Amino acid sequence: MKAMNTQQIITLESKHVMSTYRRFPVAMVRGNGAYVYDAEGKKYLDMLGGIAVTPVGHANKEVAKAVSRQIKTLTGVSNYYYMQQQAVLAAKLAKKSGLARCFFCNSGAEANEAAFKLVRKVTGKKEIISFVGAFHGRTFGSLAATWKSMIKDKFVPLVPMFKHVPYGDLKALESAITSETAAVIMEPIQGEAGINVSAKRFLVGVRAVCTKRKVLLIMDEVQTGIGRTGAFFAYQHAGIVPDIVTTAKGLANGIPIGVCIAAAGIDFDPGDHASTFGGNEISCAAANAVLDYIDSHDIMSNAANMGALFMKKLAALKEKKQSIREIRGMGLMIALELDGESKPVVVKCLENGLICNAVTEKAIRFLPPLIITEKELDIAINILDEVLR
Repeated sequence: MKAMNTQQIITLESKHVMSTYRRFPVAMVRGNGAYVYDAEGKKYLDMLGGIAVTPVGHANKEVAKAVSRQIKTLTGVSNYYYMQQQAVLAAKLAKKSGLARCFFCNSGAEANEAAFKLVRKVTGKKEIISFVGAFHGRTFGSLAATWKSMIKDKFVPLVPMFKHVPYGDLKALESAITSETAAVIMEPIQGEAGINVSAKRFLVGVRAVCTKRKVLLIMDEVQTGIGRTGAFFAYQHAGIVPDIVTTAKGLANGIPIGVCIAAAGIDFDPGDHASTFGGNEISCAAANAVLDYIDSHDIMSNAANMGALFMKKLAALKEKKQSIREIRGMGLMIALELDGESKPVVVKCLENGLICNAVTEKAIRFLPPLIITEKELDIAINILDEVLR
């Protein structure tokens, strides 16, 4: 394919791609580690990581080798047959989650949809409880579980029998559970709400309430999973195990994959659910390479250490900048709350070679590759320092 400049790409896109995204006027064409480059060759430090999808860095050589090897061997034969990469990946994820069986799909929303069908199937009940501030996806079921009315109202009626309770309120949760409640779904850290971190006691309490009231607990780790918080799954910081966990984003380092992982005894029957591309050999080969890389390079420790260091550096910056109100997060999932609008700051950061995003009206979100270094964190701090003047 002949290389195009940014304006050529924008012109072509504006004619033929649906208007679902508010894009910045930049066209990214390649990446390396924690950096990406636009069509004119400008270099950017990617502190968003494709929204948490590149834990082991852009153009990771080990992942590239695994995908290249697999695509030369077998791309996909459908789930009518057994596939080695899928079976190996399922075993790894079962061990890392403390659960038993996997259903593979292509995204976080699909993983949550699978979880909703699964809990209704195994319990015979229909109601699912979510939390105020939750984001679980944009398909009809996952959108019903999502809180924000702005992204839901155009598409009602949604899937019925979903309801929301205040995040952090155990009494409200227990009061909301009825004889028709199949499950509770929650994010251990609410990403799209601005990086709202659950207290460990709240996670422990939700697990206890679900066990006591005999409802299933679904943990949505689409954004928090794959080592981002310093543990493979964020619920592990609280020492609990859900009945089901869903994850996607970083699992195959940007190649589409999602998975719903369930405890023993929570399972579909043949024909209950399916995905044509779910668990294909290429995506699973990439995911296996990602998990191997995370383990062999101690990536989760780096996420914990660099996350703590970045928050420390941001705290020092806060002492200099009255515009910074709060810093919150865990591992390399961090938000900077401002006293004014976040989007103009994000735009100026981009102009200065730093990628982050305005996750809420006043909060900036950082989800960098988990291989990030202290030197790169310093670059980010220096750009923020300049922009916030």
